[in-house]
Amino acid sequence: MRQFQFLFVLLLLTSCEISLKEDQNLLANLMKKEPSRFWRFLNGADSLEIQILYTQINRDERNRPTFRSYYFRVDSIRYFYPASTVKLPLVLLSFEKLNDLGIQGLDKFTPVFHDSVYAGQKSVRVDSAESNGLPSIAGYARKILLFSDNNASNRLYEFMGQLAINQRLREGGYNIRIVHRLSRSVTPDQDRHTEAIRFVSNDTLIFAQPMLVNPDSIKPLRKVLKGIGFMWGDSLIRQPFDFSYKNSFPLQEQQEILKAILFPDYVAPGKRFNLSSDDRQFLLQFMSQVPIEGASGKLLMFAGDEKPMPENIRIFSKTGGAYGYLIDNAYVVDFENGVEFLLSAVIHTNRDGIYNDDKYEYETEGYPFLKNLGQLVYRYELQRKRAYKPDLIEFKVKYNR
Repeated sequence: MRQFQFLFVLLLLTSCEISLKEDQNLLANLMKKEPSRFWRFLNGADSLEIQILYTQINRDERNRPTFRSYYFRVDSIRYFYPASTVKLPLVLLSFEKLNDLGIQGLDKFTPVFHDSVYAGQKSVRVDSAESNGLPSIAGYARKILLFSDNNASNRLYEFMGQLAINQRLREGGYNIRIVHRLSRSVTPDQDRHTEAIRFVSNDTLIFAQPMLVNPDSIKPLRKVLKGIGFMWGDSLIRQPFDFSYKNSFPLQEQQEILKAILFPDYVAPGKRFNLSSDDRQFLLQFMSQVPIEGASGKLLMFAGDEKPMPENIRIFSKTGGAYGYLIDNAYVVDFENGVEFLLSAVIHTNRDGIYNDDKYEYETEGYPFLKNLGQLVYRYELQRKRAYKPDLIEFKVKYNR
């Protein structure tokens, strides 16, 4: 009898493991159903460094969401270069810092000036893109979310400082590492020093921040070498490219950051950010708006398209692309059909293994993969049964043209 009971329990556990394995094969099985679009990506998933995280959202009778995630080759240890996706946490941290300071007259619209006080730094006094000609945290955040502007991202990095960025994210339970500016040729020491900053309104100094310094040199978590060579100016260096001192933002963390914005009441308290309702509306608007209301800025579902998205669909996302990596981290909403889901994915397109040569297969591999993946999951969601149709009114945003 005991042997029978043991065998029964073992069979039950084994069957549960098989069922779970089948569940977690959902993404692979969906892609296998469309071999003309996905066979080459399934066969080359390892060399293309593909990772996919798909999260279903189900609502109860009170519209409260629950989340169920499916994974394809997701591994936080498998490094990919996060490119511009690191800009989203910088926006959140900057908004939070302004709120935490709690200084009267200081907010994201207050004019802010950067003063160069150390090697490799740049002063900023004007912003021609703003109606008043003055830079602000809101202006930088808008440029990041609409145009993925590198300079704007650097200004938020400098407002926060390297030490505070990484301490705050670590304390919040996020496995994210942001240690350098983007598209700036500066040394690691210069990345540890940030410009002095002044917030000034009507010639009145509201808040002054001296140069911030991270006293500890940044050490790599591990050695990350990729490829067979890289360009240095006009010269080809025939050795692997070193990503060890680059930013790190694993796919799971990207989706957690997105959930903290969209569903703040449904993430762990430590992972929430101190954002006002106006901050959140600002984020919802500019994360889902594209510069000319075309779709090309949304890689999942619409990569490469120049026609407008259907009016019933909105995508709240932050994309990134560099060194052959393409990443999209998105929340997709279809107001008409009551569809919502989270989808995050990365693909690496650098067939020749040479970095900085501007020879990446974005057009032939990266864009088609992300576009077809987003459409595949969207079609699956259209036919997926739900106990309750979601009320998505909070994500209907008014857009400033």
